[in-house]
Amino acid sequence: QKSMRTNLFAILFSSLVFMGNAQTKDSISSPKKQDKLSYKQFIAPAALITTGTLLLNTKLNDDLQSNANRFFGQNFHTNADNYLPFVPVAQIYLGKSFGFKPKNDFQHQTINIIVANAIGAAVFTTLKYTVKEERPDQSDDLSFPSGHTSIAFTNAALLYYEYKDSNIWYASSGFLFATATGVLRIANNKHYTADVLAGAGIGLASGLIVSYWNPFKSISFGKKN
Repeated sequence: QKSMRTNLFAILFSSLVFMGNAQTKDSISSPKKQDKLSYKQFIAPAALITTGTLLLNTKLNDDLQSNANRFFGQNFHTNADNYLPFVPVAQIYLGKSFGFKPKNDFQHQTINIIVANAIGAAVFTTLKYTVKEERPDQSDDLSFPSGHTSIAFTNAALLYYEYKDSNIWYASSGFLFATATGVLRIANNKHYTADVLAGAGIGLASGLIVSYWNPFKSISFGKKN
């Protein structure tokens, strides 16, 4: 039984990482298409949101949470999930100091971060107050989808599209922090698997759209970094 629980979380972790990187295939193999937004890049976000929605209020969703509580322990608690979503933001700003070439200057990076997170927050907040799913710990009825996970994947997606042409490993590293955020939200008994998957999808979509839309790109803020 312990092996089964371990495998369940291994599958969850690896699936989130895989989905977080699924839309990168075209941009790596087809450099000429890097700056074009393709419908294929929305497959991963759509799959995550759809899977999360289908899992909502199902026995499988409850069973996954019960397994999580047994695996991590009823008294498990960490505040790391409050900070991990913002690690990719720090990476966006620090990438240049590590020798990687960003696509945007500091000002446009900041605009993208603010706009993408605002879009994601508007979506997951609306859904929270519409769906009104009770959290696993019964603290409130704002469980679906996971806001923390959405923020984490929004910032991870922004990091990816900011540095994918400079260093793919650095660009992709944010998805590890984002996935860890989702897993810890479940471990803290604050979210079900369905909440985390849907939040990840919303975050990926938000980061993807803004990275290609790049609002106010034509505005010059003076000397570029």
